[in-house]
Amino acid sequence: MPLTTLDPQSALVLIDLQKGIVGLPTAHPSAEVVARAAELAGAFRRLGLPVVLVNVVGAAPGRTDPQPARQAPGADWAELVPELGAQPQDIRVSKKTWGAFTGTGLEAALRERGVTQIVLAGISTSIGVESTVRQAQELGFNLTLAVDAMTDLNEQAHANSLARIFPRLGETGTTKDIVALLETR
Repeated sequence: MPLTTLDPQSALVLIDLQKGIVGLPTAHPSAEVVARAAELAGAFRRLGLPVVLVNVVGAAPGRTDPQPARQAPGADWAELVPELGAQPQDIRVSKKTWGAFTGTGLEAALRERGVTQIVLAGISTSIGVESTVRQAQELGFNLTLAVDAMTDLNEQAHANSLARIFPRLGETGTTKDIVALLETR
């Protein structure tokens, strides 16, 4: 569903834009994704709207199929990329699951601020972003997906989320479209 409106109490949620993930090979240049996410964060901050910066710091317990061996993450793996220009008023969320709501207090932080709509972006489209979108939709938030401010490690997974999943859960738009709507407030 194309972008139509943003609620007066919207928040931006940026998923896993951290050094260890941004440095992985992605389907679209991560530098462009980060630049668009930073543009969105600046627009939200100018209007005094919440910006949520999410990073992943571990993994959920449980058994899964064996994954290819990767080298151990560096000391700065979970650090947010500096391009986001993190501010003291930003909400910080560290997660251990794919979605940003499980076990993090994110829902309470948004409800305290009266947030009714969430704009999402980040890496990886089919994992952290999609899981957070699904959780947010189940919690009753209106959703907007910044489709040019996200990417995936797999182009087919990215395309599937954009074409088949996101239109069923919320509205989609570009960074330019979202910023234009914010500026008309």
